[in-house]
Amino acid sequence: MFTYDHHKRVRYGETDQMGYLYYGNYPLLYEIGRTESIRSLGLRYRDMELDDRIMMPVLHMEARYLNPIKYDEQMTIRTIIKEFPTKIIKFDHEIYNESMELCHRASVKLFFVDMDTNKRVSTPQALQHALKSHYE
Repeated sequence: MFTYDHHKRVRYGETDQMGYLYYGNYPLLYEIGRTESIRSLGLRYRDMELDDRIMMPVLHMEARYLNPIKYDEQMTIRTIIKEFPTKIIKFDHEIYNESMELCHRASVKLFFVDMDTNKRVSTPQALQHALKSHYE
C-alpha cells in the first residue's frame, strides 16, 4: 500500500461565509494529493501527459464530509493507493485538520487513456515501476 501526506494551509479565499473550507474546493485537494503523491515517487503528472501521452480522466468520485476545516488551519491531505493499479487507479483521500482529526474522506477512480488514440491503456510502466516496491 502506498501512502503520502501533503500539508496545505486553508486560505481565506477557499472558505465560505462561516470561515469553513468551502465544500466545492475538496476535489481540488484530491488533485493536489494525486499530483504530489505521484511527484513523491519521482514522477510528474505533466510528464505522463507530455512525454508518455497518457492522461487520467476521472471515472468516479465519492466524498464524505465529517467535520469542518477552518480558515488558516494547516491541513494534511493523505493520499492512499490501496491496490496496485492496472487499467484503473483508485486514490483514497483522508483530510485532517491541524489537530489531526479526520474531517473528510473521499475516493477517486481514474483510468489511463492514450491521448493520441483516445483508447484506454494500462498503467504506464514508469508508474508501475515506481509503485512496485509498495506492494511486495
